[in-house]
Formats: sequence, C-alpha cells, structure tokens
Amino acid sequence: MKRIMCVALPLVVFAVANMCYGMADAAEVKPPTTYLKWHYYKITNTCRDVEEYVRHEVKLFWDNDRSITPKLLRLVYSDCFITGCDGSILLDEGPNPEKNAAQNRGLGGFVAIDKIKAVVESRCPGKVSCADILHLATRDAVHLAGGPAYPVFTGRKDGGISDATSVDLPSPSISLQKLIEYFKSRNLNEVHMTTLLGAHTMGRTHCSYIVDRLYNYSGSGKPDPSMNATLLGSLRKLCPPRKKGQTDPLVYLNPESGSHYNFTESYYSRILSNEAVLGVDQQLKNGENTKQTAEEFGIGFEDFRKTFAVSMYQMGNFKVLTGNQGEIRKNCRYTNK
Repeated sequence: MKRIMCVALPLVVFAVANMCYGMADAAEVKPPTTYLKWHYYKITNTCRDVEEYVRHEVKLFWDNDRSITPKLLRLVYSDCFITGCDGSILLDEGPNPEKNAAQNRGLGGFVAIDKIKAVVESRCPGKVSCADILHLATRDAVHLAGGPAYPVFTGRKDGGISDATSVDLPSPSISLQKLIEYFKSRNLNEVHMTTLLGAHTMGRTHCSYIVDRLYNYSGSGKPDPSMNATLLGSLRKLCPPRKKGQTDPLVYLNPESGSHYNFTESYYSRILSNEAVLGVDQQLKNGENTKQTAEEFGIGFEDFRKTFAVSMYQMGNFKVLTGNQGEIRKNCRYTNK
C-alpha cells in the first residue's frame, strides 16, 4: 500500500504548499536553516523588483530558444552539487575554473545569466548576487516549459574560485546505490533524487555518454540488454561507433519532448518501458523506491510537478553563503578582486 506524503512549506503561498499525495517515500521539506528569506530583496528594500526583471529577461530568452530551460537546470545542478549553491560554476577566473571540468562539458546558459545580471546591475548595482539570479532564472524557465513555479528563497552570496579538480559529479554509468549515496551526501533522499533526475525530460546529451550502452555495455561487446530494441536502433543511427577525432553528436534525452523542450512526465513512462537514453536514468527502474516513484509520476503529472518543486527548493538550500560570507559580484564571471 502506498504511503501518503503531506508537504507544507511554511511562509510560502505557492501551489506546492500544503500538498498531500501518494509517494514511495517522504521528501522532507523544512524552512531554510540559513538566512535566506522569501522575497529577500523586497523586504530589505535593496532591489524590490528584481524578480520581475529576471522574469522578463528569461521570457525573452525562452521565446528565442527554449533550450534555455535545460541549460539553466544543468547549471544549477552543477553549481549546487560541488561547493554549494554559490554561483562558482559561473566563474571564468582561476587557472582551471570549475566550469572547465570534463563532467561539465557542454554547459550552456552563461550568456543568459550575463545578460540578466547586466540588467539587474543597471537598476540595482551591487545588490543582487549571481547565485540568486541563477536560481530565480531557472525557476522562471522551468515554469515557462510547463513545470512548477517553485519557491526560491533569496539572500545568497557569491562564492570564490573553485578548481575543476573539485568537480565530482556522478557519471552517466554510476550504479544506483552509489547514486543514492551521492545524493544523500547533498541532503537529498531517494525521492528527491528520482524527482530531480526528471529534469532529463528536456535537453540533450552527447553520444559519448551513451555509446557504451549501444555497443559495449559493461565490456560485453554487446548493447545494454535492458534497452528497448526500437530505441537502440534509432540511437545507433544517431550515434555510430566512435573513432578517434570523430565529432560527438548530441541526442535528445527525451525524444518525446525533443525540440519542444516541454516539461512532462513522459521521462518516467519511458523508464518503465526501458526507453531511457541514459543508463543512470534507466537504473531507476531497478530500485524498489525509485521504481515506485517513477510509476506514480508516470501516471500523475501533477504529483511530479509538485514534488519537483519540493526537490528544487531542497537542493537550492545546499551550502549557501549568506550574511558576511561571500560577496555580491559585479560580473558573474569574475570575483570583485
């Protein structure tokens, strides 16, 4: 029998407030233990309309290129999971900046953050951090794609230089148990993990991240036996066996969303049909809790949207800098020094 999860976000009058729905495990939601506040820039009167400025700019980018949503989601993930949600992923500074790590190959969205920052600086110079701009912009882009307008508490400060060698993001072929342990080390449980991976309902990945599943799974010389035969055939056409110096094409993580970049529950139904593109996604079917969550999301889009809101909120509070910690950068690519 499914357990019932009731979630309440104190002080937040959002669609995610006071939610009760079936779930395999309880995704705990607590108010921030940091000094982040709801509408921080408004209540401190430092930049009262910053959220409107960000929303307007994101809409302009979205109207021109809908891939801005998965790009920003990937930026937030890559930022928060290394040194915490401090905007360090945005830096160009240092001998080997974090964004240059091999695991961060293909990151995008930097130009959008630069533009939004320039607009905010012209109206509220030195008041709004790049880290907060990244989180606000991502929330607005997700909402435009059909996802939830989840709560973003603000008041973050920007962190300093972080080296690429500190990046330990999990590989697409990581085992399910190690993935669960990785997320737990970031204060995220199995429901959070299964939900946040749902961001793969949009976006693209390089063929090099799936070529082992197509041709040499676990060194067998054969494809991943769990992969749907039709999907295998279509991906092999897009991703031929790699040769030295050959280009590395991109394929959609969720062909059903494709170039529309829609936020849908189809990611989970594809997992249940063995049609996940990434091995890390397909493994969700192998765990008791992760499979049950995928089953519930696959038939309940609103459950997915609500739990995604909870999980993004939870992730966004990981190791933030506030108060006298960090700084507010004038340029998101460089520290003020």
